[in-house]
Amino acid sequence: MTEHEPAVKAAIEGELRLLDPEVRRSPELLGSLLHPEFHEFGASGRRWDKASTVNRLHLTFDTVYNGRHAHRSSLWRRTDDGWQMYFHQGTPFTPEGE
Repeated sequence: MTEHEPAVKAAIEGELRLLDPEVRRSPELLGSLLHPEFHEFGASGRRWDKASTVNRLHLTFDTVYNGRHAHRSSLWRRTDDGWQMYFHQGTPFTPEGE
């Protein structure tokens, strides 16, 4: 085993945990995987930090409706009235092999 293998293995395990729906819907589990100084630059150009990421949990899924496929993503915010969807996007796609 090379000296880098444990770090690579930990990074892969962390990435896979971030894809786990249970982790993605839990502020505690998601927060435990993000460094206090975490930041992300989204495709929109917006900068996200740990607090804004945890406060706006990402939900992604694919749908098929009337034969049309779409990748979908939702952002949710916790408010005084509970969790509410803040943003949603659907991007059409053609499945591989079609």
